[in-house]
Amino acid sequence: MITGYITHPHCMLHHMGPEHPESPLRLEAIRARLSLSGLLQQTMQSEAREATEEQLARVHPLRHLRALDKCIPSEGIVTLDSDTMMNPDSLSAARVAAGAVIRGVDQVFRHQADNVFCAVRPPGHHAEATDAMGFCFYNNVAVGAAHARAKYGARRIAILDFDVHQCNGTIDIFKDDPDVLVCTSFQYPFYPWRYLRSEWQNVVNTPLEAGTDSAAFRRAIEDDWLPALHRFKPELVLLSSGFDAHREDDMAELSLEEEDFYWITHMALEIAALYADNRLVSVLEGGYHLESLGRCVEAHLKALLGQPFSDAPAPSA
Repeated sequence: MITGYITHPHCMLHHMGPEHPESPLRLEAIRARLSLSGLLQQTMQSEAREATEEQLARVHPLRHLRALDKCIPSEGIVTLDSDTMMNPDSLSAARVAAGAVIRGVDQVFRHQADNVFCAVRPPGHHAEATDAMGFCFYNNVAVGAAHARAKYGARRIAILDFDVHQCNGTIDIFKDDPDVLVCTSFQYPFYPWRYLRSEWQNVVNTPLEAGTDSAAFRRAIEDDWLPALHRFKPELVLLSSGFDAHREDDMAELSLEEEDFYWITHMALEIAALYADNRLVSVLEGGYHLESLGRCVEAHLKALLGQPFSDAPAPSA
């Protein structure tokens, strides 16, 4: 398997203050772990390009995009809501984050890679069509899905979101769209407090109680997602990959392990192999405990690269 790894230095320039959990340290932790394990060197690395206004406007109205542009401070930090702040470089980072998913879609449709991981920030799955929120400015995975439709005529796009928070923004953009299936697992009841009920035929909500462990998580995914995915037969699989459901992440109260992220990635790859000629693009969403984030992304990349999961240390000489 050829796995693309897409990022951009501008993703490090966005910050929301020294105490904010969504910090540049997240990408540093991922790169350090992947470099140490040797996995990064096994990927096809490339840089994202900024998404254009036209590409963003497929999911966000122009008036909203231009209103966001007017919020950019010349210095310091401005607050959009209690969770989401903007510095002078925030939208540049957000444009390359969305652009990474576009490039990933290009790579899998052009057969340059079998699958792709986009190591980018800010995240995107809380960004609604006309509302930046929850650390998110543009909905990265939605921009990628819209690009796949516009550029490659893709139909039946599956978006699988296993962040600890539900993808309200992705649902807001694609609800009642028969060509996009959104499957989302999340702690319930919990932020974002909207779209938490399944009211649309193309949205599969999988609410999880606080304390949910590996076995219960896997049962819920198999019961809820797999039948819907086999009926839908996606031509493209997109992952909103949040790692904040790990037991060490204090953003919430689920109790998943690294191997669960390997397992769900492998499951998604099997769906992509069956129906989508292996085409799968993953984009980073949450994950705020730096050590566990690095380990979880390592497990995720092992699955994407077709390697077995192992948390055992290398044998001594």
